[in-house]
Amino acid sequence: MIIKSFEVEKIKSIKNNLILLYGSNQGHKSQIIKELFEKSFNGEISRFDENEILNNYEEFISSLINKSLFEDYKLIIISRVSEKIIKLINEILERNIVKIKIIINSDNLDKKSKLRNLFEKNKELICIPFYEDNEKNLSSIAFNFFRQKKIKVSQEIVNLLIGRSRGDRGNLINELNKIENLSITKKNIDIDDVLKLTNLSENYSVFELAENYLAKNKKQVSKILNENNFANDECILILRTILNRSKRLLKLKENQSETGNIDLTISSFKPPIFWKEKDAVKKQIKSWSNEEVKKIIYKINDLEILIKKNSNNSLNFISDFVSNY
Repeated sequence: MIIKSFEVEKIKSIKNNLILLYGSNQGHKSQIIKELFEKSFNGEISRFDENEILNNYEEFISSLINKSLFEDYKLIIISRVSEKIIKLINEILERNIVKIKIIINSDNLDKKSKLRNLFEKNKELICIPFYEDNEKNLSSIAFNFFRQKKIKVSQEIVNLLIGRSRGDRGNLINELNKIENLSITKKNIDIDDVLKLTNLSENYSVFELAENYLAKNKKQVSKILNENNFANDECILILRTILNRSKRLLKLKENQSETGNIDLTISSFKPPIFWKEKDAVKKQIKSWSNEEVKKIIYKINDLEILIKKNSNNSLNFISDFVSNY
């Protein structure tokens, strides 16, 4: 069963316990998971990557059936999924396992995806696509937020927040919340307040690192690493930024194969690519093959797991990764 992302409130009145959220808009998905599921859920919430489940599959299924891990109604969120997760979904349906709500968080799935088709065609399952926000959507989110909170800001401030959030709804919402906290003690918020308050200007180097890595600008990558004192806990942000940009690059290259025109590919891409990025994006498209980009994506997934297990060496892992092609 398909539900549009702007209709997600319908889920509250539907009792389906298996829900697929797919698409590249990670910020919107995270917002929905938090607001619609986590906040209203009273029981225990468990999070898994697909690999964690598949590597311990029998034990996981047994725990669902015997409720050794899940004594009461539980919410399970599964991320980084592939078509392999279908095995688990089918078994849950066949065994009619209840009192478990499972949210599957996936990246983009094309129309041929078996996972997407399974959720779209089965009335017991819910499928919700999440597409990237454009500048108009982000502007609407910001203005609605400020209006609801009765915070007065200029158009210049909204433009700054949108431009530096780089199309990421999650980044934008984090910074909006910070401005709300500031408004408690300061009524008139100006552009300097926002620049000092937000992390966007500091995190801009993270985006620069990702863009220059994909453009194979080794000298600039080295300069960014040397000039920015990245903390260990920023390494996951760096990886995910490169991951999101790599997925965008792969889609751009696939589109270029269809159009045969690199400029048309960039100008017609959705969500729109900011004019400041166009030269760098053109270089990225020319620098990698489709298979090479896919290898980057796979490597990032493995590297994130490694970093989570060895957080003290995070920076070394990142430096090795971005310095070697």
